[in-house]
Amino acid sequence: MQRERPALRFGLILAAALVLAGCTSDREAGADYEGGGFGNATMNNTLMMSGERNIAISLTKKFAADVQNTVNFAFNSAALDGQAQEILRRQADWIKQFPEVRFRVYGHTDLVGSDAYNKALGLRRAQAVVAFLTAQGISRARLEAVVSFGKTQPLVYTQAPNEQNRRTVTEVSGLMARSPQLLNGKYAEVIFREYVSGATQIPTNQVSNQNSAGVGMSGSGN
Repeated sequence: MQRERPALRFGLILAAALVLAGCTSDREAGADYEGGGFGNATMNNTLMMSGERNIAISLTKKFAADVQNTVNFAFNSAALDGQAQEILRRQADWIKQFPEVRFRVYGHTDLVGSDAYNKALGLRRAQAVVAFLTAQGISRARLEAVVSFGKTQPLVYTQAPNEQNRRTVTEVSGLMARSPQLLNGKYAEVIFREYVSGATQIPTNQVSNQNSAGVGMSGSGN
């Protein structure tokens, strides 16, 4: 039998988790990954399971929707202030949910200064973010800080110093190669725990009343 591709197996896991999540709400399974009309989430799950949709793109959108994926910096600085650290703690909590996924941090600067200086500054900012996420318990093997756009991709085009342009952006870059986590039983444990915690227990007296009324008894009624 041909060995399954990692992306396909991860898609199956992700779809299974979404199906179980759908048991506790009235939303379509997978709705968090697709903001379109009814039926789009099911189509998205199918495409992910078949490998036709890039899982990294889907998770990047999910990541950006759930947590702020951008942190900003002071002028000519790669230091993380208190607000940036709080954002990165939330990023770390989200990243821990997907141990098979790799992330890349992109560094940016404003338009003040030379291209070479800003490219180096953008990289220092990306490295500062990776170092902080690593300190939160994220494996360094899952984090990349090799990309710096310097001042080439400003959000606000101005020659003056601009905080919005002085930023890093964290995105999903792909799946871990030969990940030992795929289908190794740990996901089954997590999914089962979420399934149990989402279940609603029926009070004993309610069960007794249903039984006495013939509800749920085989052979009773049409």
